[in-house]
This record gives sequence, structure tokens and C-alpha cells, in this order.
Amino acid sequence: MRKRLTWRRGSPDLLTEELVGALSGNSTYEFKPLFTVVYGNLQARNAAHGGEDMLRLRLYEKLQGLVQTGSIHKEGKSYRGNLKLLRPLIDQIAALHVQRFIDAAAPAGPGADSAGETVA
Repeated sequence: MRKRLTWRRGSPDLLTEELVGALSGNSTYEFKPLFTVVYGNLQARNAAHGGEDMLRLRLYEKLQGLVQTGSIHKEGKSYRGNLKLLRPLIDQIAALHVQRFIDAAAPAGPGADSAGETVA
């Protein structure tokens, strides 16, 4: 029986985004090279906070959650994404990025200056 993947705060976090991004191609990774790719991407985004060991544990936990839902196949020590089951998650991440972009581009409201502060 498959478990449904649910997010605590309503949307995937940066670690999940990078994990899904790395495994959404046709590549197969063992855990150490996968962590190296994800950690490098997080460092490039200036989002690698909390220490390398803590990120390694969080990544492993998220990876196992995706394996339990069937979104990622584990073959021995290698992991490969199942694009058919990852597609809804990829679409959700894309929609979240679009919404953030729209929110950032929209004016704060009537009577607000460019910094978003209300002008008296």
C-alpha cells in the first residue's frame, strides 16, 4: 500500500526541490553522489544552512519518504526517479515558483510606494 506524500507547511522546501530536480532526469545516483549534487545546488542558491551533517540526514529522510510513495525507485544502493509519479510534485514546485514571482512583481496595493510601505 502506498502512502500519500503530504507536506507539513503546504509546499515542498528547497531541499525537496533540489532532490526532485536531481532525480527527475534519467540519471541514477547512489546516496553520496546524490548528496554532493544536491548540496552543491543548495550552496549555489545560498540555502545550505544548518550544517552538512544535518542536511545529509534531512535529505536521507526525504529520499526515503519519496521511496515509500513510489516516486523514487531504489535498486540496491542506487536511486532513480519515477517521472510519472514525480510529475505532480514537479508541477506543484513550478506553480509555487510562478506564484512567488507574481507576488514579488505585484504592487503592494493602493497608496504604496516601490518599497511596499504605505504613503500617508
